[in-house]
Amino acid sequence: MIKAFLKNYLPRHRNRVNQALHLIGVPLTFVGTPWTILAGMAPWWPCVCFVGGYLLQFAGHAVEGNDAGEVVFLKKKLGMAYTEYGPSVAHSSSAENNDDTFSG
Repeated sequence: MIKAFLKNYLPRHRNRVNQALHLIGVPLTFVGTPWTILAGMAPWWPCVCFVGGYLLQFAGHAVEGNDAGEVVFLKKKLGMAYTEYGPSVAHSSSAENNDDTFSG
């Protein structure tokens, strides 16, 4: 399971800016949000952590030239075109699709 995750994750996060934004955004989203709730901070702090963390991650994927994982999932379900891997990756590591993009 971890091997499959890394096989998909690593090619989607090659750009140093994307990596840096994820280094801040992921902990902010998944650690900062619950911490601010448990610490009893003002109700807007969990929102700031969650939205801010995700915005950093989405910005990283914009720099990378691909869609964030949640966006890929939603676009697949809706039958929309998506970019799973940025231009620096020659092909998809996904077993279900050998192209970088899917066009319905």
